[in-house]
Amino acid sequence: MSTMQDVARRAGVSVSTVSYALSGARPVSAPTKARVEQAMSELGFRPNAFARGLASRRSRTIALIFPATEAGISGTVAEFVSSAAGTARSHGYHLVLWPFAAHEAEEIRDLVHQGMADGVLLMEVCLQDDRVEALHAAGVPFTMIGRTEHVEGLTFVDIDFDATVRQAVAHLVDLGHRRIGFLNHSATSHAAGYAPTLRAERAFGEAMRERGLEAHAVLCDENPAAGRRAMTELLERDPAMTAVLTMNEMATFGAAVELQARGLRVPADVSVLSIATSPGVGALSNPPLTTMHAPGSELGRLAVLSLIHLIEEPDGHPPEPSLLVCDLEPGGTTAPPP
Repeated sequence: MSTMQDVARRAGVSVSTVSYALSGARPVSAPTKARVEQAMSELGFRPNAFARGLASRRSRTIALIFPATEAGISGTVAEFVSSAAGTARSHGYHLVLWPFAAHEAEEIRDLVHQGMADGVLLMEVCLQDDRVEALHAAGVPFTMIGRTEHVEGLTFVDIDFDATVRQAVAHLVDLGHRRIGFLNHSATSHAAGYAPTLRAERAFGEAMRERGLEAHAVLCDENPAAGRRAMTELLERDPAMTAVLTMNEMATFGAAVELQARGLRVPADVSVLSIATSPGVGALSNPPLTTMHAPGSELGRLAVLSLIHLIEEPDGHPPEPSLLVCDLEPGGTTAPPP
């Protein structure tokens, strides 16, 4: 593999001159620059991302803002991150993870202004989000994975939680279920205005009421022990419940354990349908979970492409927003009620 030193020797110039020709940090005469470019072509030399960034005054880095949580990164989020990183790499960018909390909007903005990243992918978006306001006001290119309550003039990719939850309820009702509970994300996320928690809660209530059914929903922390407690609460509210819809990966496993501890068989006695999750996560249970597959890979790809468009074409038309519905992935945890 050729190096910058090889290019300098072939062009008959110093290494610093090659660097200046790549970065534009100092003027280089047209004939000298032409010799450098010819030497690079003959040697098959490819400047690395850092050198390309110097030439374009860009870092060639995209920052993924993901607030650190005790639950860590779920399998579904990992699917998104892997896709986003691969898409960024294929377009000459690096993806870095910045674990900033939702209230650290100014710190995020300052790092971008210091040239640490060319743009931001913003995860865990709330309906009212200070980070969005700060980035938008500062003119920093960013794409939301999720969306605020008002999205005019903003770029985002997101799951269509309304359509997804309605399809999940329809699947259970079509099987014959009429007494359905919903295990949602945590009370903390609800109080913070976390958009998926609120949108899913509203969609579940509406879908059940439209069918003349009673909606029992509980909020639950992101761990199996909390899932057991939440399942207990749902059964106390409706001991005749025959199905539970969950949107909380780790808690879903605890809910299944609680059902088994009570002598209730899944799915013969109680069906379990997990939404916004992945078949890979669902395969960890026995029987494998029936899931509404979160399109993490596609969301990651679309989010990065949208952000790169904003970075490289700042005066162009912004990308169209994308709303994706989770697809039903049959497993072994849904069946007609007893």
